[in-house]
Amino acid sequence: MTDDERETQHLPAPSLWPIGFALGVACILVGLVISVPALIVGAIIALVFGFLWVRDLFVQHPVTSATDMAATPATAPAVTEADLGSNVDRATFLSLATIGVGGLIGAAATLPPLGFAVLPSFMGEGVKTHDVDLGPISNFPENEYVIATYLENPDAGEVSRRTAFIRNNGRTEDGIPSFTAIYSRCVHLGCPVQPNGPIDEQAKKEVNGIELRPVLAASFGCPCHGGLYDSEGNRSAGPPVRSLDRFEFSIKDGNLILGRVFSVGNVDGNGAKARITKYYKAYPGVHVDGVEKWLYPIPTPGSTG
Repeated sequence: MTDDERETQHLPAPSLWPIGFALGVACILVGLVISVPALIVGAIIALVFGFLWVRDLFVQHPVTSATDMAATPATAPAVTEADLGSNVDRATFLSLATIGVGGLIGAAATLPPLGFAVLPSFMGEGVKTHDVDLGPISNFPENEYVIATYLENPDAGEVSRRTAFIRNNGRTEDGIPSFTAIYSRCVHLGCPVQPNGPIDEQAKKEVNGIELRPVLAASFGCPCHGGLYDSEGNRSAGPPVRSLDRFEFSIKDGNLILGRVFSVGNVDGNGAKARITKYYKAYPGVHVDGVEKWLYPIPTPGSTG
């Protein structure tokens, strides 16, 4: 048999689908670090190009000889599935098997460490899991800070002990009670923050296991690494990268109820006139606003509820 008579398999031109699929996977990895929209776009691109790629692999191309190629399209015989031969089926199977095994190996090697590295940053610390009743709002004089120490979950014991700095701001212009409720953990490395001012131990109250101590706090400081915050919790000096975290709060039957912790980038204004942007609870040392936030796998801004 001469070279002209040998059967030749006509393969399609090089496909761009694998390149598009690879770009989609790259977008997914970038989205895991930067933002959820980029993650969604990457997933859509990967699915579309992956589908087109797999579809091309399943499309079988006829095997023709030089004699068949010389025939005119009008007189060329129809090619049936039996005419394709076993070589095409074997090649398709090997291609799909190689891609499948490679994909499984890649997923097994990358997904576990990627999940451990990225997911905790999106899930947050989970510091607050229980609402805490701090008693009547009359326990909190207007425009004064009170140190509230309590067990978040009495069944868990001392490991759930928390400290909050609470200030009654009076009422807003709409007549709504306003409170500043600052979490006592430094947003540098999580050390306990102390109020900079005298504590009135004589006026200390303890009701239902909750200790309340008035304090004249002009600012807050971290004794571990020198972090300093003003009276609104804004960073003033030192290594912290954002303002102190805060608690959600509500008023129920005249009592002050502390809710979950949320992160704050910066506080504009004071007291009842303060304006803040809430972010899901972020780890210490992580930026939640500004240009730096794009370098961290941080929660998206918005309500924590």
